[in-house]
Amino acid sequence: MSPSVARRRLLLALTTLPLASLAVLPGAARADEAAPGQPELVVLGRGLQAPPASPAYGSTDIAGDRLNQAASGRIEDALASVAGFQQFRRSDSRSSNPSAQGVTLRALGGNATSRTLVLLDGVPMADPFFGYVPLSALSPERLAGARVTRGGGSGAFGAGAVAGTIELASASADQLGRFAGSALVDDRGDTELAGTFAPQLGSGFAVLSGRWDRGPGFWTTPPAQRAAASVRARYESWSAGLRAVAPITSDIELQARVLAFRDNRTLRFAGADTGTAGEDASLRLVGRGAWQFDVLGYVQRRDFTNVVVSAVTFRPTLNQRATPSTGAGGKIELRPPVGGGHLLRLGGDWRVATGETLETGLTPTVTYRRAGGTNGDLGVFAEDDWTLGALILTAGARADRWSIRSGHASIARPDGTFTSNLTFADRSGWLGSLRGGAVAQVSPGLKLRAAGYTGLRLPTLNELYRSFVVAGVTTNRNPLLKAERLAGFEAGLDLAPLPGVSLSVTAFTNRVRDAIANVTSATDPNQRTRANVAAIQARGLEFAAHLERGPVSFDGSLALTDAAMRAPGQALNGKRPAQTPKVAAALTAAFRPATGWTAALTLRHVGAQFEDDLQTDVLPAATTLDAFVQLPLAGPASLVLRGENLTDTRIITRNSGGTVDLGVPRTLWVGLRVGLR
Repeated sequence: MSPSVARRRLLLALTTLPLASLAVLPGAARADEAAPGQPELVVLGRGLQAPPASPAYGSTDIAGDRLNQAASGRIEDALASVAGFQQFRRSDSRSSNPSAQGVTLRALGGNATSRTLVLLDGVPMADPFFGYVPLSALSPERLAGARVTRGGGSGAFGAGAVAGTIELASASADQLGRFAGSALVDDRGDTELAGTFAPQLGSGFAVLSGRWDRGPGFWTTPPAQRAAASVRARYESWSAGLRAVAPITSDIELQARVLAFRDNRTLRFAGADTGTAGEDASLRLVGRGAWQFDVLGYVQRRDFTNVVVSAVTFRPTLNQRATPSTGAGGKIELRPPVGGGHLLRLGGDWRVATGETLETGLTPTVTYRRAGGTNGDLGVFAEDDWTLGALILTAGARADRWSIRSGHASIARPDGTFTSNLTFADRSGWLGSLRGGAVAQVSPGLKLRAAGYTGLRLPTLNELYRSFVVAGVTTNRNPLLKAERLAGFEAGLDLAPLPGVSLSVTAFTNRVRDAIANVTSATDPNQRTRANVAAIQARGLEFAAHLERGPVSFDGSLALTDAAMRAPGQALNGKRPAQTPKVAAALTAAFRPATGWTAALTLRHVGAQFEDDLQTDVLPAATTLDAFVQLPLAGPASLVLRGENLTDTRIITRNSGGTVDLGVPRTLWVGLRVGLR
């Protein structure tokens, strides 16, 4: 059976599987019908528990209620409570080009592709062609929480985690309640509607969720730079999901998930329309018996469209009319009962990404462009955690068989004749990764940890085969790009001197060899080429603090990073990677009295960044203040008030020779939330 046929059959099975049958699969007796003496069925709806040595890699957990208190209501702002989290640009998912929504950590950016692996219920969420993350489709109200691991290497997560891993977990029916919904409007007329319906079905449950955002948006163009063609950043997006979880036996459960989304935006000029679309489906089988296992399979279909409008003539110059891509993969992890204080993890994973860009040129000499290919990765891993009293040791190894194949790029004239019709040689090989660490509970309130790791990321199809133009600057493809390889080390301590008080500090050094960057030509500043530079080196300190006293809590995060490009003989050598700040910080103060209402203020600071690799265009530092208030009204209803950028700080998100784009101005939201248990 071909991979394409297998993907179609998996998608068909997932989209036609009746919910009722999931609740009463063979061997899945209802809890209230269990025979006397038989174990009660407990359905969790999540993966296996994190291994005991996971704290060695300095992970940070964000609870679901904190994700839902972001003033913008968007996942990227919720994750930004972990200092060092960033997209390629400072714009959020209402006003940025989706292809710039690459996610990174530890100032290891440099281009718009994600260097951080983002997982939803174990499924990689990056676009198969571009590598960006569809942030508007990841709604906070559907999530139980997030775990952010800065660094950590590939390990059992899979390839792609060169800057870390963000694990998002869907909420269960117990966490969501039978029904929850919200409706909000802001002072510009933008609206946000969201809801979840989570009925219990026998011993299992289902979650039906949806969200719709739309609005006229805000001005991203400063008043002095506006032209007749300038418009607000209009947007409209929706997403809908269906998730079902059912027991197979007392310690095995089946999880199924389907997600569909659309997102359309207009950026800067009338007619500069961009859109994304996708459908994802996955099946997961989790066993929590003596032989624990996690078996996962998924398929994704994505598309991207984009019309480029000239900043000089204000006319369309390129219509990226479609970028169809398909992602598919799976993972199996087995934890045999080896005993002796060991937790052994064995397994493998497989991923494939196929796609191409279909573009119509709007010039007299070019009418059609087509470029794409297929990337694949097959990995096997083994990892062991060994608990020796107050000391936990961990070590793991991974091997990846990667492939880059079927690469092509062509350009045709209006009469149909090709001016360029290229095919690129297939490539493949093996790369290995190692990681290990230790956690020592020195005293009840002091934990020491250290870890070393390696990892890898294949170049995306976009980096390999697609050239593009932004604000008059051409970035050229490079079909010969090599995989990025991470080597890192970190050490830290976690201190809990008093109940409700915790502090942590981590010192790290991470080096990404053969880092892929957009390198400016030595002879033409308007020409850049994707290239492997020798390395990106990042060293720094990360701090986190939590204080809770009765109804008052404070959560703070600070990242101080010294990142530099290592490219001997090139102009960018020693310079900071594009779009990476030295300082990032966040502080949230929350008040939750017994009466059930919540108030939170978040102060966030991002240091100065540079637009490009040569540090010619600066993005000044920005400090913003956000607010969130939820007040109970009558019954299940609550009043919600949100405020973004209350100080109306000028946030420059793009700077090309003084032509700038702006981030969100002061924005005030009001609405209602309803929750029925």
